[in-house]
Amino acid sequence: MTESDWKIFKQIKAKAIELFCTRALAEFEEIIKNENDNAHNRYLLLCKIIQSRDETMQLLFDGHSRSRALLQLIAIRGEGLADEALLGKLSEDTLHNTDPERLRRR
Repeated sequence: MTESDWKIFKQIKAKAIELFCTRALAEFEEIIKNENDNAHNRYLLLCKIIQSRDETMQLLFDGHSRSRALLQLIAIRGEGLADEALLGKLSEDTLHNTDPERLRRR
């Protein structure tokens, strides 16, 4: 990954983490506020969802290095977490190599 793409990737990753957490918190809030279910069931569901989101967050964001950047960018894009304006600033090569749709078609 080129130096310029690395700098952009760091911005993409930071925004993706924020978006991921915002979505997770909204999901948690929905579970907490669901008064159609009892408190115990909501608590148990919330514990499961938090564990699942933690696992996803680790897969997407742990290990900040250039050697992992392309894989992380594929995953971030695959989850719909990448800022489109920032993606547009990446080189064509990096965009092509991290396109999750292209990789699924293989």
